[in-house]
Amino acid sequence: MDILYQNLLAFTWQDLVMILIGCLLIYLAIAKEMEPSLLLPMGFGTILVNIPFSDALVGPIKELYEAGIANELFPLLLFIGIGAMIDFGPLLSNPKLMLFGAAAQFGIFFTLCMASIFFPEIDAASIAIIGAADGPTSIAVANTLGSKYVGAITVAAYSYMALVPIIQPPVIKLLTTKKERMIRMPYEQKSVSKLTRIMFPIIITVVASAIVPQATALIGFLMFGNLIRECGVLDSLSETAQKVLANLITIFLGISVAFNMTSEQFLKFDTLLILALGLIAFIVDTAGGVLFAKLLNLFSKKKINPMIGAAGISAFPMSGRIVHKMGLEADPQNFLLMHSIGVNVSGQIASVIAGGIILNLFSK
Repeated sequence: MDILYQNLLAFTWQDLVMILIGCLLIYLAIAKEMEPSLLLPMGFGTILVNIPFSDALVGPIKELYEAGIANELFPLLLFIGIGAMIDFGPLLSNPKLMLFGAAAQFGIFFTLCMASIFFPEIDAASIAIIGAADGPTSIAVANTLGSKYVGAITVAAYSYMALVPIIQPPVIKLLTTKKERMIRMPYEQKSVSKLTRIMFPIIITVVASAIVPQATALIGFLMFGNLIRECGVLDSLSETAQKVLANLITIFLGISVAFNMTSEQFLKFDTLLILALGLIAFIVDTAGGVLFAKLLNLFSKKKINPMIGAAGISAFPMSGRIVHKMGLEADPQNFLLMHSIGVNVSGQIASVIAGGIILNLFSK
């Protein structure tokens, strides 16, 4: 009985706050359907690691963390599933959409400059990658660089990915006129050969890895997943990668990331600052894509709907669908889905390459 009281009295207000944060993540996952596959296990894991004398922290969660996060295995395996989900057809039909994916990564480097004012360069670089709008890339880069803020970075990256439908529309409307939002972009259906679809992930892997060797694993696993999808002889394996593998790894990823969600590591002013910087990164990413499209319109005969530039972030396919929806709101006959999805998948590639550039610049 004395031991029971000792355990109960061992709870601190910090532990209780973290348990409430865990409950909040679970609530957002269930009630608001915000990235439920990740936020739910992350929230429950947060509860487990903040119970005093918990054997979960020093036992299974620690083992999962060391087996899958410390060596970047879980994020890389998740990239196989993501790659298997992506159809690069719209991008291959209109390769110039790659430019928008690159432009929408501006928030990473803008945030890097801001974060370096408050944090050491390694942590600043890790925080900046939140702007990739890509949870696995954020985890892989922050962990590779050895940042002590992996937990806060992960929460910020996935939370803002889930909040894309709330964050992006006001920024897009602020930077565009209704006339610009009504610009129609007829989609020309172009046939993409099977050979092209097969060669694309191979060529992207070789070229991107040659330019940024530190991105080889990130881009390679993503493109390998896509090759499984497009080769045409591994349909069952592709389906497994998209569903079973992606879901299983996401569960393990959410639970193991909670290893960094203890009150000692999370309840700091730095955490709030990281969340604020992450929000800035997302906003600047969105603005960068939109403004780049507006710049191209100054020299282009065929006008581009600047909203598609906002889809250049890696939040696939949410961002592409948001742009399409906003196009329909401005003009019920304005169908931007194929253009915005093409930009969206280009953002997936660009974010991984940006992560590799960050690793190239700051890896010891």
